[in-house]
Amino acid sequence: MKRPISLDLRQRILASYDQNEGTREEIAQRFRVSLGMVKKLLQQRRHSGDIACRYHRCGRRPGIVAVHRQKLRELLSQKPDLTLEELRRATQLNCTVQAVHYVLEKMGLTYKKRRSVPVSKTGRILPGRAGTGGGSSRRWTRHG
Repeated sequence: MKRPISLDLRQRILASYDQNEGTREEIAQRFRVSLGMVKKLLQQRRHSGDIACRYHRCGRRPGIVAVHRQKLRELLSQKPDLTLEELRRATQLNCTVQAVHYVLEKMGLTYKKRRSVPVSKTGRILPGRAGTGGGSSRRWTRHG
């Protein structure tokens, strides 16, 4: 992963360009950065006036912020067997259940994994296995 160049180096590159100490290509070679980086710095300064790294502005903003995290913590301390769906509804979050799971995991909190369902009175909920699968019979065995 490439790391952003320091603010000091950015300032030196632009000062060198402003003092006409060479072409953009020569400045790029001198400071051991790409020509694209020099162009990008000049363009960034021209458009925004700021030359600081802009990586912190990338990506999607988190939908679950500190206020929500505190509310999740409170809810789980009061009733630790809440499901993810119940937590999502209680905090009025407009996100997926998986998002709540990932936030709780990062916070180191546990929660109830499934909704409680009463035991079936009519029979088993999950059917048993059909067989062992290894039933070789003599009629299927080749003799050779």
